[in-house]
Amino acid sequence: MRERAEDLLRDFVSRADELLQTQDRMNGLLSAVVALAQDLSLETVLDRLVRSACDLVGARYGALGVIGEDRSLSHFITVGIDKDGIRSIGDLPTGHGVLGLLIREPRPLRLHDLGQHPIASGFPPNHPPMKTFLGVPVRVRNEVFGNLYLTEKSGGQDFTPEDEDLAVALAAAAGVAIQNARHFDDSRRRQQWLEAGMELSSRLIVTPRPGDAENLDLVAETALRVSESALAVIAVPSGDGALRCRSSLGVQGLQAGQELRPSGVVGEVLGTGKSVMVRDPQQVFDDGVAEKLGAVLVCSLGQSGSENGVLLLARPSGTGPFSQAEVESSSLFGSRIGLALDLARVHALREQNLLFTDRERIARDLHDLVIQRLFAAGLSIQSLRRYTPDPVAHERIAAVTAELDDTIRKLRDTIYSLRTGGNPEPLTVRVLKVVEETSRGYAVTPHASFSGPLDEVVPEEVAGHLLSVLSEGLSNAARHSGADDIRVSVSAAADSVELVVTDNGRGFEHPVRTSGLANMRHRAGLLGGTCTIDSAPGKGTRISWSVGLG
Repeated sequence: MRERAEDLLRDFVSRADELLQTQDRMNGLLSAVVALAQDLSLETVLDRLVRSACDLVGARYGALGVIGEDRSLSHFITVGIDKDGIRSIGDLPTGHGVLGLLIREPRPLRLHDLGQHPIASGFPPNHPPMKTFLGVPVRVRNEVFGNLYLTEKSGGQDFTPEDEDLAVALAAAAGVAIQNARHFDDSRRRQQWLEAGMELSSRLIVTPRPGDAENLDLVAETALRVSESALAVIAVPSGDGALRCRSSLGVQGLQAGQELRPSGVVGEVLGTGKSVMVRDPQQVFDDGVAEKLGAVLVCSLGQSGSENGVLLLARPSGTGPFSQAEVESSSLFGSRIGLALDLARVHALREQNLLFTDRERIARDLHDLVIQRLFAAGLSIQSLRRYTPDPVAHERIAAVTAELDDTIRKLRDTIYSLRTGGNPEPLTVRVLKVVEETSRGYAVTPHASFSGPLDEVVPEEVAGHLLSVLSEGLSNAARHSGADDIRVSVSAAADSVELVVTDNGRGFEHPVRTSGLANMRHRAGLLGGTCTIDSAPGKGTRISWSVGLG
């Protein structure tokens, strides 16, 4: 009887211990669920899920593999291995071996020895040894979001069915937390895009800027920041399916004027006005640029058929794609900014028209009032000759009349200047003056030639940059090349102008990085054009500077 009583007591104590352990584990599960619900940041929720799972089942190592649209692991969050250890291992898993089995067959899996499974693919060099294993799928709205991987249970024991139950329960709670975090993240991103679009459109309209270049740079800068991208490019169609870069910011910045030859997705975006995400950056950028980039968001700047072109946003290589919320928000952003760019141009044209109208009024007043009165005064002074025979008085009358005539000529020059935007001389004349002034004092005199309607089609903004580039190019050739033949060619078509400066000097093997050459490229970039410099030792140098006039 006594022995039976002792057995009952031991059994009671054992059951009590089990109940206490169960209660402790349930409390741990409850604490983990509460911890998941405390933050709405998706990255934080995922990290807490892995850490809580490790604590709950006593695992030394834990990881969460997020499954991408191609059914591979697109994102991998680890616990138990420090950053140096992760770097020494190399590339993160993509879903082979046992990890891939859980992707194909999403149900709980417990293993005594991970390496002994028939489809185990082994570990890469520097990977810590792992034996016991517990894998559990994480579902969000009945769709598998990813898998929770737990290894190396404390004490060298196997993971138990109770461990599996706890991990499954935690994964279920995590699914709800992940969905909430996703909603919050989508809402936050939509708000960021909306606020950025409203602020930027207001700045574009309220604060006028000279030309499109500064406005486009501002658009690229804002989009780069709000999208958390590595590269932002604004490009316009240039014919034959190609795009011409007009603004670029980021780690792989392209030069303004550089051509891109993307796939047909850009034409689709321009036709519909709706943003599209491209997972393979090689469909948009050349290999040299694409290799360091991830997903690309192609966004139209305006409604269907807009002439503002497209905004290309590229994530860094190895990062996640753009969410559906970002794709949709970027469409609204592009539509709003396209309209703002159009309004900014209209505002600039209106200001220019007002300026020209005011100049025309001033010129008319000078001609109709001031010149006519001066002319009448001159006639009156000349009429004084008949009232005096004094030769000294006659000389003085002639001098005053000459001064009045000179004043009238200067006023007429001023009137003409006002009516032609402040530059009465044709572009060809101004080019010849720059050639003469720049070459003064040097032994060689450059030869200049012209073709096309230069004086009719080249606007003043382009002409100013062209003359500055010409001066810099001639100065470099005359001072440094040792050439005895320097030629300047300026040609214009209806939609473009090109300046070419060539010399037969000593040339150079590698591009010389000087502020002058950099300024030439910068001026071309501001106008959406190109500047190429070709040179070789003993073969001279050729500078070609070209911009569009559209």
